[in-house]
Amino acid sequence: MTEWRPPVALVFTWLALLALLASTVTLAYVPLGTFNAVVALTIGTTKAAIVAAIFMELRDRRPRTLVFAGAGLFWLGILLWLGMMDFLTRT
Repeated sequence: MTEWRPPVALVFTWLALLALLASTVTLAYVPLGTFNAVVALTIGTTKAAIVAAIFMELRDRRPRTLVFAGAGLFWLGILLWLGMMDFLTRT
């Protein structure tokens, strides 16, 4: 009976996500002022890109699939923007 091993890409993805998680937690305790939000969003975007590329398998897809994935992100941005405008304009 052979022993099952996960693919190398999944192991490196897991390690990268753990490293980014550790950096997020560590930087949460560092007083960076307004730069703290920029760093947190950059790390979060990097984690989302890794998850999309590996687990959604977007790294090996055709351009049409990437366009539709981008359209989904664009639509999410529109929804978040409209929700934020509603929140900011209320008294």
